[in-house]
Order: sequence, then structure tokens, then C-alpha cells
Amino acid sequence: MAIVCVGVDLAKNVFAIHGIDEVGKAVWVQPRVPRAQLLAAFSNLPPCLIGMEACLGPIIGRVNCWPWATTCV
Repeated sequence: MAIVCVGVDLAKNVFAIHGIDEVGKAVWVQPRVPRAQLLAAFSNLPPCLIGMEACLGPIIGRVNCWPWATTCV
């Protein structure tokens, strides 16, 4: 089934990603995606909703750029 929604757990260097289909079943799980490979991981996906946590911690400057970057993939 096609991925309709992707969840991203943001961190400083390694991210966790999971994608679900229209019935909510996890169909794509990437538990360790290095920062340098995050956009490449999204590049092969069909257009879908991407959910990211909102964090106001010490890495806010780095976290806020991801929503903008993923819209360009």
C-alpha cells in the first residue's frame, strides 16, 4: 500500500522515520537516518503528509529548517 503519512522524530544527528498507509499500518520504518541522509530518504516518496515534532530546545535553529527543506523534495 502507498505511504500517506510520515512521522519524523527529530534529533541532533540521527532521526527516526516511519510511514503509514491509509489504514494506519506502518509500511516504512527507518529507525536511524543520519542528518545528511534525511532529504534523500524523502526523495523517493510520493507526495504525502510529513509530521515533525515541534521542539523549542537548544537545537531550534536547526529544527525549524526541516519543514521548509522537505517541501522542496
